[in-house]
Amino acid sequence: MNISRPLASFSLLLTLSLTVGCGSNAPVRPPLPPSETDLALLASTALCESKVEFLEKHPPSTHTTNHWGSGQEIAISSDSSASHGEESYFFDEDGVLVGALFTFPSGLDLRPYSVLRRTLSQLKPSLEFYVNVAQLETKKSMESSSLLETGDEKSTTQYLVSNLREHPILLQASFSIDPYVRLFSPYRREFLDRLRSPTGGTRGQNMESQGTEDKEPFPSLQQFARGQAAQLAYCGEKNYDIAVNAYERAIASGFTNTVWLAEARHKLGVALQAKGQLEKAKAELLQSLALRPNVPEVLNNLGTVQVKLGDKVAGLSSFEKAIVLRPNYALARYNLAEVSEATNPKRALSEYETYLAIVEGIPEEADRIVHAKERIKTLKR
Repeated sequence: MNISRPLASFSLLLTLSLTVGCGSNAPVRPPLPPSETDLALLASTALCESKVEFLEKHPPSTHTTNHWGSGQEIAISSDSSASHGEESYFFDEDGVLVGALFTFPSGLDLRPYSVLRRTLSQLKPSLEFYVNVAQLETKKSMESSSLLETGDEKSTTQYLVSNLREHPILLQASFSIDPYVRLFSPYRREFLDRLRSPTGGTRGQNMESQGTEDKEPFPSLQQFARGQAAQLAYCGEKNYDIAVNAYERAIASGFTNTVWLAEARHKLGVALQAKGQLEKAKAELLQSLALRPNVPEVLNNLGTVQVKLGDKVAGLSSFEKAIVLRPNYALARYNLAEVSEATNPKRALSEYETYLAIVEGIPEEADRIVHAKERIKTLKR
């Protein structure tokens, strides 16, 4: 049986229901907008670098350290940084660089950066709002600003730009591996405050309507992201021990939103299943469904665990519920075909054929496609 794993990106909470097959190391997502740039940021390091390696290049005299939840922030002032902005590098508790933030309190004129300006011109702002910045060189009391997002297969870049259409000025840029993208939005209040009140500057107006999109406790969001990064191998190999630890701590920290809590229990169940702790995995998946019923991915994963525990009848029922809710759910149909072969070969044949029709031309399904075709030949004999 094959277990499905939801996408890791936090850009939209509702995308938590999307899935990828278990054979990939990172989630598959739609084609991304352009990400080319000629602005040298992250020049001396890279996401997923270890803190030990980072500190070898940055002696203690060049930076300060701050707590960042269970991790650590290493900050380099604009006087010492290569970008001439305020640079912050964020490491998780395992000593891995998961995100970076570059802040330009006076604004960085993007006229010299033709490649980045061309990239930004092709992006649709995910958010537009007014921001009051204390030290902008334009001296305006308030600037219209746009939040734009691009990236690659495993990471996301976000730009906060004022006066985008006429004379773009960069206020902040953040980089993060995808599980952490929500924690590195320049629209977070803590990051907007770095623009409103830079070190030694005069505080700008703090609009209560801004930066309040994250209602969940920071420790829960941070541990959830840590679990995703470990479970989907964003920075090396999959580590289910870290994933289980992180999801358990995320749940213990206390999500207020039922969807987040249900998904945390779902992910914990998937990680426990990978570790072979099937009874615990089943319990978590059932708790997820109690909080948020009728989620096809959770039902499919529950069915996989039930079959491995020897309860094929219950597994069959779970797979059937999943495809009733989502008829084009290819992985659930494949699993249903496998579990049906011994008792209902005609049903198995039909499900394999439906599966093939759904996944035609999808490279990630190549191995299962080969197996499904082989089983169809056998069942037709």
